[in-house]
Amino acid sequence: MIREAGDSVLLLELDPVIDPGVNARAVAIAAVLRRNRLAGVRDIVPTFRSVAVFFDPLRADVAALAETIRHACDAAPVLEERAPIEVEVTYGGEGGPDLADVAAFAGCPPSEVIDRHASRTYRVFMLGFLPGFAYMGAVEDSIAAPRRAEPRTRVPAGSVGIAGRQTGIYPLDSPGGWQIIGRTAMKVFDPDRTPPALFAPGDTVRFVASARASGADPSGPPGEPKGLAPQANMAGRHVTVLRPGLLTTIQDEGRWGYQDLGVPVSGPMDPVAHRLANAIVGNPRDAATLEATLLGPELRVERQTMAVFTGADLGATLDGAEVSRYAPVACRPGSVIRFGERRAGARAYVAFDGGIATSEALGSRATHAISGLGGVEGRALRAGDRLPLGEPFGTASRAAQQARLPLASPEGGGARLRVLAGPQDACFTPEALAALHATRFTISPQSDRMGYRLSCDRPVPFAATGQMISDVTLVGGVQVPPSGNPILLMADRQTTGGYPQIATVITADLPAAGQLAPGDWVEFEVCTRADALVALIAQEGRLLAFS
Repeated sequence: MIREAGDSVLLLELDPVIDPGVNARAVAIAAVLRRNRLAGVRDIVPTFRSVAVFFDPLRADVAALAETIRHACDAAPVLEERAPIEVEVTYGGEGGPDLADVAAFAGCPPSEVIDRHASRTYRVFMLGFLPGFAYMGAVEDSIAAPRRAEPRTRVPAGSVGIAGRQTGIYPLDSPGGWQIIGRTAMKVFDPDRTPPALFAPGDTVRFVASARASGADPSGPPGEPKGLAPQANMAGRHVTVLRPGLLTTIQDEGRWGYQDLGVPVSGPMDPVAHRLANAIVGNPRDAATLEATLLGPELRVERQTMAVFTGADLGATLDGAEVSRYAPVACRPGSVIRFGERRAGARAYVAFDGGIATSEALGSRATHAISGLGGVEGRALRAGDRLPLGEPFGTASRAAQQARLPLASPEGGGARLRVLAGPQDACFTPEALAALHATRFTISPQSDRMGYRLSCDRPVPFAATGQMISDVTLVGGVQVPPSGNPILLMADRQTTGGYPQIATVITADLPAAGQLAPGDWVEFEVCTRADALVALIAQEGRLLAFS
């Protein structure tokens, strides 16, 4: 069945079970669709038992795209069996702290757990959670220990874990709740490698016990993948970070084309403010800007440049004089940009003519700090960072100089966001969508670029059928965990997740969502796909007037 998931994704759902045959079909269909090179398609992601096709709703013909997916289902070949990828593992010891617990669960000695884990050939069903993290199965029932009751705050890169009948390898240091039984020195994700992920959906894997004594720590475990540091002549045009602000990152339009490897798109939380900033200083829309959250940075401009401030009003000043948003300003060598108090919105964008010219990681400069990709060494800015600027592309937009207000910004401490039902609305009671529509939620302090945790007095009703197989997640997806307190997924969200999404914010309202902050309110209004497209076309028309 083909479902519309929001206004920019079509989701082909196959069989509602985890089965190697079903997964092989999903992988084959995705391969056929990639070969078609469809206009407007941004990403094609196979999962356990579905295929998600991400597209630009202003470029793609949804009906034609759905028909192409149907043809791909008929044309998908039987995949040839691939030779297993062998992964050497040092089991137990410091690198496998949960081996004894899994042995206790299985009622056997640790050596038997190792033998059983290493005796099988595992299938890579999909990648998600982290870039390069492969969900593999199936683990033998006797050692299929459930996740830990309390997740660890840090699991080292290269750790080999078990979670029920799944096994996998952590590609970088991260929190995690899997039972860790060993570690490998193989680097399963490297943005400088082609392809960057060691595994792909449909691969098979065998674990091989290391010849080193069990309990020894593996030598040279993989480090955290990093975005590339600037590779520019710092005698040229650049900006020096004097103070970084609360959270300031480099963002462009995002890292499309790698979600099937578990790599989030990232990009600006408010894509409209980002795009306007570039247009105003004469940059192409995909040039990199700075995104400042709540408390802006202090920057020194080292060479003559044009700058502009869009999005949130964080009280920007240039050499002590207040600067209007959406009006380009000339910065002389030594000029200092500062920000004051937050007046409206949550995220301000700073664009310089020529764009920020740090090196790309997987075709993008967008910072994804969790996986260490993009920006400056894959992290938020720090004092002392020197940001190279490219050569100016053109002159500042005269039309944009007249703009003084963003196209969408919650100026009143909250926003009413339009949503489309689904894609997993079948997991909820009939009253759940009505409750979502009727409730005012508050954004909790436990919110970030990955998602907003929403609190309310009356949780969204959760059906008994709420458990689901992990599937693709959507930017703007409204996930509902068993607590009934939703999570609104944002730019840095994981590419897959296990909580059902009851609704998805339409593309035209994502900029308003991106300007919300902890303590702001959110309401949701269910609309139709036609409404979503009309709103997006109107927004695009206004944007084109400034470019």
